[in-house]
This record gives sequence, structure tokens and C-alpha cells, in this order.
Amino acid sequence: MQIGMVGLGRMGGNMARRLLRGGHEVVGFATDSKAVQQLVSEGAKGTTTLKDFATILKAPRVAWVMVPAGAATEQVVMELAESLEPGDTIIDGGNSFYKDDVRRMKILRGRKIHYVDVGTSGGVWGLERGYCLMLGGEQDVVERLDPIFRTLAPGMGTIARTPGREKLSGTAEHGYLYCGPSGAGHFVKMIHNGIEYGLMQAYAEGLDVFKNAGSTDLEPDLRYELNIPDITEVWRRGSVVSSWLLDLTAQALVENPSLSNFTGVVQDSGEGRWTLIAAIEEGVSVNVLSASLFARFRSRQEHTFAERVLSAMRHKFGGHIEPPAGG
Repeated sequence: MQIGMVGLGRMGGNMARRLLRGGHEVVGFATDSKAVQQLVSEGAKGTTTLKDFATILKAPRVAWVMVPAGAATEQVVMELAESLEPGDTIIDGGNSFYKDDVRRMKILRGRKIHYVDVGTSGGVWGLERGYCLMLGGEQDVVERLDPIFRTLAPGMGTIARTPGREKLSGTAEHGYLYCGPSGAGHFVKMIHNGIEYGLMQAYAEGLDVFKNAGSTDLEPDLRYELNIPDITEVWRRGSVVSSWLLDLTAQALVENPSLSNFTGVVQDSGEGRWTLIAAIEEGVSVNVLSASLFARFRSRQEHTFAERVLSAMRHKFGGHIEPPAGG
């Protein structure tokens, strides 16, 4: 299939490359001419103007928007809508707020332009590993675009099948899932990221206990000088707490056991806050998720080893660079 990719940064650029490798025709757009030229050198078509972008695409056009959530996405979607025609489709693959998806869908529906929201997880590793995709929108439109999602998704790979799953149909085993109407994809991704906050915080706090196990506040016989890189490594092998987040943490600790390359300032990208708002609206208790978000707020005032662990994980899975202390 032909698809246009708007935004060729860490995620968008690699997604375009994975699609090229999968045999799709890709048209790339970015204001950064070097990013466009690089993708063109790899077999894509490219442009630095949205008007030309829409012209190059063949009807019915498919434009995947991969820019920062919020004002940037809003601007790009609305500008694209001016250049597209009835029957075309805009896909938002960023971390947009699901209520914004519903609002945009209603605006675009008046122009007879389809809108699909895709919660995308995979970070800077997605080019090789594939991207876990959570899809929202009109089901028939999503099904028509299946070749794109199937290429971007990781596929079944070497992961053992869940017992009983062989009796069920669907695409979940392949790493992508139609979740429901507009906003459902980003809603599922929002909760995914809220859970991610909690998992990261649990690892970080546990490793901080190890870091302080040799404290002089403890009785001499109860002090331990523990090798934290080795502990995370042994946990990767057969432990019930093994995960990709743990893999990345172990990697960061091998590179720098003290994680002194991180200040301990931990940012949040919005989804954790939105998860709490959704929980409040639904009357659902989310003690762990709320505590993990508030811990990030506190990290901007004082820093612990746990916060450096969180920063290391964010850098490993998403390429996120925390600001320097006081910045």
C-alpha cells in the first residue's frame, strides 16, 4: 500500500523505514529537509510542504501523523484536512488525548475524511522489534488498512502462545488490535502508559532499597553491599518479575552502575495524568498509578537513585533525555 508519514523523528522515521522494508510505498513529510533526504535515499518519496505531500499521495490517501501530541498534532491534522479529499484517511499515531480524537473525528466526518487513532508502543526499538498498535476508529476503515498495521506490528515472533488462544481469532497475537470507535485506541494506550508508570516505579523503588542496604543507619550484621547490575541480570532469567523494562534497566546499569549520567529529574508525558483523570471520572481506585505519577512530580525537587533508574528506563525505551538539574 501507499502511505504518507508526517513527522520523521525517532518514531516516525523508523516506522517509515519498517514500512519500506515491508514493501509499502512511503511518502515522507518533515520540515527538516535532512530527515526527508535521508528517507528518500532509502527508497521513499519526500517533501517539506504539506501541499506537495497531499499531491504526491494517490487517492484514497492515507496520511499517518507522527508528531508530538497536543498543539503540534492539532495543527498538522487541521492543515492536512485542508489538502485532503472525501474518502481520504488521517491516522494519528502519537499519544493524543482520546477526547481530542473524538472531537477531531467529528470535525473530519463533516468533510467525509476518515480518522483513525493508533496508540503506538515500541519506542526507539520499533524498527527491528515492531510496534504494538492499539487501534480506534471506523472498523471497516481499520480493516482496509490492515496491511499497514500488520507490517508495523511485531507479529507472533518467538513468544509462546497463551494457552487456549489457538481457539480464538483476531490480530492480538500479532501485536495489533482494533479496540473500538474513535478514541478507543488512544484510551487503551493511555492506560498502558499509566501502568507503565507503576511498573517503572516499582522497579526503581526496589533497586533503591538495594542501593541503601549498606547504610550506616543499619546494624552492622544487617548491612549488605549488593551488586545491583548482577541482581537485575539474574532477575532477567526465570524470575516472575522479568520484563523488557527490566532488560533495559539491566543494560543501563551495566553501562553505568551508579547511573550518575542521570540527575534523577523524571518527566511525565501526559498519559499518566490522563489515566488518573479517567479513573476519577469512572470512580476507580488507582493507588499505585497515582503514587507513581506523584513520585515523578517529587523528583523535580529532590533526587534519589530510584529517580535515576526511572530516567535510565525512559532513555532506553524511548530515547527520552531528561533536563539537567535546575533546567
